[in-house]
Amino acid sequence: MSENSLLSRLDGIEARFEEVSTLITDPNVIADMKRYVKLNKEYKDLERLTEATRRYRTALANVAEAREVLDSEDDEEMRMMAKQQLDEANSALPQMEEEIKLLLIPADPEDGKNAIVEIRGGTGGDEAAIFAGDLFKMYTKYCESKGWNVAVTSFNEGTAGGYKEIVFAVTGDNVYGTLKYESGVHRVQRVPATETQGRVHTSAATVAVLPEAEEFDVEINEGEIKWDTFRSGGAGGQNVNKVESGVRLRYMWRNPNTGVTEEILIECTETRDQPKNKERALSRLRTFIYDKEHQKYLDDIASRRKTMVSTGDRSAKIRTYNYPQGRITDHRINYTIYNLQAFVDGDIQDCIDHLIIAENAEKLKESEL
Repeated sequence: MSENSLLSRLDGIEARFEEVSTLITDPNVIADMKRYVKLNKEYKDLERLTEATRRYRTALANVAEAREVLDSEDDEEMRMMAKQQLDEANSALPQMEEEIKLLLIPADPEDGKNAIVEIRGGTGGDEAAIFAGDLFKMYTKYCESKGWNVAVTSFNEGTAGGYKEIVFAVTGDNVYGTLKYESGVHRVQRVPATETQGRVHTSAATVAVLPEAEEFDVEINEGEIKWDTFRSGGAGGQNVNKVESGVRLRYMWRNPNTGVTEEILIECTETRDQPKNKERALSRLRTFIYDKEHQKYLDDIASRRKTMVSTGDRSAKIRTYNYPQGRITDHRINYTIYNLQAFVDGDIQDCIDHLIIAENAEKLKESEL
């Protein structure tokens, strides 16, 4: 993209930034929480783009100034200083342009949200449940390295260890925008602990990463929710098993995409505090409905993309964990590394970075920047 073409795309950015800066201090806007949150997100995006634009304009001005000096100045010292200024500005411009191009791509409005992660053992029986448990440990360690908080909402343990299913919430900075690349089928090839002949088995687990819905993202008639309480399961003797701290909600919801009314059933036994469990069950209900209502949005994105790096498609095989070879392969971008143990210990950032780069390249191509 030429310099003039890029500058034309930046026209009006600073004006819009000043406009949004004023709007988010308006009491009427602040009173409208949904609008305020949306504008606040736009403000943060525009702030980064405006700062990058100003640095870019300054670099262009330095180039013009240095060239003028070189064209008109005879003093050798002044010419040397101008040449140095010109070289520095010219070397910085390509990186600035790439930064601006990426910032000009409309961000996924869900990226800044917290996430609900669901891991389920797939084909492979007991080994699939064990693998699901390994994935949970991997994500827990990764989240700890990012300073994010992980809270388990519900789980169903496997008979030989691991989990048939585990659901947990992750809170922190830009959680969904990072973890969304993990949605899909994860395949493992290894000798299971239950295998007596030493044969390599292939098992799978599915991972679904959903953006956590805020209260104003979906409308729920809380008066229509039916609540039950029950004693939580688990090891005996603990307070959590002696009182009815577990909660179960039932909610009849009409899917706007299909027109079908369905019953949503959600249980939460995460804490010993019944009100907290109710609050977390409500959060899961909002996220479930939000995810269903936004599936069309995700499908539209998938249909527009050729390589589908992060479409939320939970049926696509995305990654293989090959233990005999110590190999990790991400099939979406042909990414292969041979540090499997470090990877399953939470060192997954490099793979996510490559996925982000691939998706950004895809977006740049689509937007013709």
